[in-house]
Amino acid sequence: MDAFSYLSVLLSIILGLAITQLLQGLGRIIQARNRIEMFWPPIVWAALFILVIVQTWWSLFGLRTRENWSFFPFLVVVLQTINLYLTTALILPEIPAGIRVDLRKHYFAEARWFFSLTIVAVALSLGKDLVLNGSLPAFANTVIQLIFVGAALSAIVFQRPWYHKLLALVCLALFGLYIALLFTRLSSD
Repeated sequence: MDAFSYLSVLLSIILGLAITQLLQGLGRIIQARNRIEMFWPPIVWAALFILVIVQTWWSLFGLRTRENWSFFPFLVVVLQTINLYLTTALILPEIPAGIRVDLRKHYFAEARWFFSLTIVAVALSLGKDLVLNGSLPAFANTVIQLIFVGAALSAIVFQRPWYHKLLALVCLALFGLYIALLFTRLSSD
């Protein structure tokens, strides 16, 4: 077994737990739909972060050719996946039996933390490239990630529901474009 095959097991577990967090949350909402005050932006963010996690796992394949691993670069990669897990924990609420849950109230109670961790996620993604490659990712990749930072900062500042509805849809479309431009094929180089 090569080093990355060994190291990637931990990364895969953390990313799998993050997806599990989101899928369980969506399942809880479906099951408790009669006790949910619906607000759809968290559902969009859950779908978007499922894509973010899958794209992260997809892009980690590029690290398989790295032969000389040391602890600090691996720690940065692990921190990126841990941050994604923590971010996903804020998107959808726990739904206690018999209790009505207001998704809008939950969303805005967690929004500042969620968007702050989203900024940290981008910083860790860019930092990973700096640590592993000594440079930022390609220009388009860096620019799109910085747009996500701007979007997250704006979400922290503007707490209007209409703005968060629009932002969720714009970010979903932007992330789709990001994948289409940069990550549609798994490189076998």
